[in-house]
Amino acid sequence: MPMMMQLRTLCGLLLVGTIAVLCKENKGHVSVVLLGATGDLAKKYLWQGLFQLYLNEVNRGHSFSFHGAALTPPEQAEIVMFNALKSLSCPGDVTPDRCALVKDQFLKLTRYRQLKTAQNYTALHQDILSSLAEESLHEAGRLFYLSVPPFAYADIARNINASCRPPPGAWLRVVLEKPFGHDYESAKQLAGELQTFFQEEEIYRVDHYLGKQTVEQILPFRRRNQKHLGPIWNRQHVDRVEIVMKEMVDAKGRTSFYEEYGVIRDVIQNHLTEILTAVAMEVPHNFSNSDDVLRAKLELLDSLRDPEHSSAVIGQYQNYLPQVREELEKHPNYFTNTQTFASVLVYIDNVRWEGVPFLLVSGKALDERTSYARVVFKDNVFCLQKEQNEDTGTNPCKPRQIIFHIGHGALGFPAVLVSRSLFRPSLISSQWQAGSEIPAPSLFGQPLADYYVYRPIEERDAYSILISNIYRGKKESFITTKNLLASWKFWTRLLESIDGESPRVYPGGSETGHLLDFAIEHGGLHFVTDEHLEIMGMKDKSNTFASAQSNFLGNTMVSNWAEQLIQKLAQDIQTEADAAVKRSGVFHLALSGGSSPIALFERLSVHHYGFPWKHTHLWMVDERCVPFTDPDSNFGSLERHLLRRVRIPYVNIHPMPVYRNQRLCAAEDMGSETYAQEISALVSNSSFDLVLLGLGNDGHTASIFPGSKDLISGDKLVLLSESPLKPTHRMSLSLPLINKARKVAVLILGKGKNDILTLISRAESNPNKWPIFGVNPTFGDLVWYVDYDALFR
Repeated sequence: MPMMMQLRTLCGLLLVGTIAVLCKENKGHVSVVLLGATGDLAKKYLWQGLFQLYLNEVNRGHSFSFHGAALTPPEQAEIVMFNALKSLSCPGDVTPDRCALVKDQFLKLTRYRQLKTAQNYTALHQDILSSLAEESLHEAGRLFYLSVPPFAYADIARNINASCRPPPGAWLRVVLEKPFGHDYESAKQLAGELQTFFQEEEIYRVDHYLGKQTVEQILPFRRRNQKHLGPIWNRQHVDRVEIVMKEMVDAKGRTSFYEEYGVIRDVIQNHLTEILTAVAMEVPHNFSNSDDVLRAKLELLDSLRDPEHSSAVIGQYQNYLPQVREELEKHPNYFTNTQTFASVLVYIDNVRWEGVPFLLVSGKALDERTSYARVVFKDNVFCLQKEQNEDTGTNPCKPRQIIFHIGHGALGFPAVLVSRSLFRPSLISSQWQAGSEIPAPSLFGQPLADYYVYRPIEERDAYSILISNIYRGKKESFITTKNLLASWKFWTRLLESIDGESPRVYPGGSETGHLLDFAIEHGGLHFVTDEHLEIMGMKDKSNTFASAQSNFLGNTMVSNWAEQLIQKLAQDIQTEADAAVKRSGVFHLALSGGSSPIALFERLSVHHYGFPWKHTHLWMVDERCVPFTDPDSNFGSLERHLLRRVRIPYVNIHPMPVYRNQRLCAAEDMGSETYAQEISALVSNSSFDLVLLGLGNDGHTASIFPGSKDLISGDKLVLLSESPLKPTHRMSLSLPLINKARKVAVLILGKGKNDILTLISRAESNPNKWPIFGVNPTFGDLVWYVDYDALFR
């Protein structure tokens, strides 16, 4: 029996047992194609969501057919798919007879198809048209749900567009699962590919958190309670907003995914950001208009203040690294900076929210599983009279908060809670009811008696809600291209800033204690507890993965494996750059030559999206007296590894003038004096913001070699020097000039530096014998960046 005839048979049944099945005149046919039909997401959620859609809509006018699709041949895939279909269930308010009847019909309307080639898509299109013609039905629309990896989107989109579009007059809806890119550029590229084949109104990007009942309720709640919220939903009354998703499970079995994405890309950039927009956006007057809602979301995203490096604190549970090494078959010395915990401080630059901190927090291997959005109001009332009665609703001194409890946690169910000291909320009575028999005695430090508690009358799965919204064309529940790119533009700035950072390692679960507690200070976040890691004769307290920070020769030393150390140094340089630009509008950076900084140059050129290059002046600490095209040229190395890849104004680049009048480092050409004059003219007080140095095997730094008295203690800023190694002639900044810098970083890499590092750690300070001892900033800081090979060999 043809698939369409089966539906007519169902509609012709007047009575099955005690169940009447009523069907209206057909409004058109809807074909649903689920690609990835045998995958985990389909088996856990999507088939159930599609069945729920059919159950809700079977007697409302449209007819349906369902096509499960994958690359697998039918003889293998059909068994897997239909095993999943057997487990479909009905809500509690559906009688068993009706459930059995509709489920049986749904199974008869469902077919498996292999969609692997362009011909397969053409065949599907022709089969749909033929079936419709046989039953004299017109096509209302086609829904393609792509539960497949993002790399497959482009080919599938090309095939749908080329040979499987519905005829004119019918709608096309193409549903995509996250991730929608890895950063701004990849998201933009993916969006561009999709827009080649589909119109914006045809694309539905799913964030399943938008289908969570509590999240879906935020905007209606704000509109229904506008009378009470209007005066207080602003910076004058809100102390902070917390948006939290905590998980007890770790990343075991998913480390390949987590190594590419991490917690910010996996959860915060999408789920928590969407909740932030729902809490903070302006509720449009035409609340039922999807375009108005999406426009208001975009306005909110565009008003997020650019994040800074101090906007986030990050962590990694201690078993993550062993899991990565095992699952990905990595070398025992392999290390990773992937974040499994992050808290991000977000500020919104608009009149309503200026200065109000929004905290977005998520992590794995934590002490509980819960998710919520919590709006905490300021306590600016002093109550003189002691509260005597149990009526908590009239006490203005009780803590005041509104909690959108998304799921799990102490309550164990989705709920909306409002402090009784605020107001009695109004929710849609057909969907929400006052909570009763609540197991938790308290929530966020308050007895549950202090809250009005509302929970859904019927708990519904997020995917069932979203699939229903797709069918109805409710675009506000999905991510548009503009909103996606606006979100990624914000988050990419932060990710580029912290991806190289070593996260704080935490034990996981309840053993983590207060290690991940953080505080807001000076507009940024910091961990409350210090994690001291000591080396070189000091007791190593815990974590050899995190960048160890201790003292060396009386100054700060940061240590890690070379790659992680370079990432840490690059981030510290960006932090100094941002602070200098904020302070004076310009960042003056002086760089040494040699092989050690090359990895740093490459790191800065590729991974630091937000670096203020247009405000940066680059200077040389030292230079070999060779043409810039010579492989030994320090500036030539800088040009090859950094300047070709970043956009720095030409006038901000300052190579040392070692080649003048067609001569190399001739004293009478006064190249060193010219460079000193240029520094004095452009660098305030001749004080560089940061100077990067290295350490030679004889204790020299820059091109200041043992016995170079004029460079060590003289009054000149730049001088010519002599090297014991070829090329012999050099030009170098003097130690007095270097020591005027705000910060000096000494980078030491490799096993070959272990001997000199050990020697100077034991030697008496003598700059004439060991010039590195002469590096002692007058007012600035000195930080040693030493890799483990140099420390321990």
